[in-house]
Amino acid sequence: MPSYDPKRPLTLRDVSEASGVSEMTVSRVLRNRGDVSVTTREKVLKAARSLGYVPNKIAGALASQRVNLVGVVIPSLSNMVFPEVMTGISEVLDGTVLQPVVGVTNYSPDREESVLYEMLSWRPSGLIIAGLEHTDASHAMLAQAGVPIVEIMDIDGTPLDSAVGISHRRAGRQMAEAIVAAGYRSIAFLGTQMPNDHRARKRLEGFEEELARNGLTLIDREFYSGGSALLKGREMTEAILKRTPTVDFLYYSNDMIGAGGLLYCLENGLDVPGKIGLAGFNGVELLDGLPRKLATMDACRLEIGRRAAEIISGQHASGAAGGAVIELFPILQPGDTIRKR
Repeated sequence: MPSYDPKRPLTLRDVSEASGVSEMTVSRVLRNRGDVSVTTREKVLKAARSLGYVPNKIAGALASQRVNLVGVVIPSLSNMVFPEVMTGISEVLDGTVLQPVVGVTNYSPDREESVLYEMLSWRPSGLIIAGLEHTDASHAMLAQAGVPIVEIMDIDGTPLDSAVGISHRRAGRQMAEAIVAAGYRSIAFLGTQMPNDHRARKRLEGFEEELARNGLTLIDREFYSGGSALLKGREMTEAILKRTPTVDFLYYSNDMIGAGGLLYCLENGLDVPGKIGLAGFNGVELLDGLPRKLATMDACRLEIGRRAAEIISGQHASGAAGGAVIELFPILQPGDTIRKR
């Protein structure tokens, strides 16, 4: 396959040369028009995906070939974390000509590819995307986008351009350190199935690393799929405590299921935090009205949104759009569910 200059926008000719068919046929395939054989269509689409080629839907319409939109690609809007990230982004962009437009992936890599393809076809002025892990096709599209890109929420990895987030591995280690220091030893984990929730996976990895450093391992685990909910937290907590009644600490991958677990423990007369402790993650303010304040860590989500938008809009301290890596540091909030030392 021919080599390409990543600084030069890809064209139909590039896809034509890579696939071995004419530019007219490439155009027909990418616009889903005309009579093209299945074999030829697959050949063109495979070449376009490997190159990261995205059609330009505004070609010829604007002299700048860019619109004043910032694409924001996030995994969920039902998760309370990401609306607050959006608030931070909007606060900063409100003072500029830029407008955010949101795409939701539902934690699906294939869906992320589709969202990126559509967004980049409109030639936005920048892109903010959750996470550092992407499919090869998504990575290729991002590498060829030619605009500032900010990957948010996570700095445990190598960003394509800029990144703003926290170290989830460090957050997991910090929580384990506090739990062990409070005297808990029979610790279980409850959380989401993790093939595509990389940040939850990294927190668990950091958590287990710190446990191992103290000669401990998790004594049980309980996983779920789908959105976070109080009911799921209650169900998971009931299941794990019936299966492993010796558990003295429950570490949840997020605050919503942790809150459900806390309500279950209190309703069943369990001594929290004396006999059993609990902790979540995200620092969700909505849960401040619970009978006990759940131990958690703030994911710095509002500040992440603000800093990402500053980079995209050129308001970062460096004066440049792109190329910055900003690490934020969440603070552990012990609440009322970890024993006082």
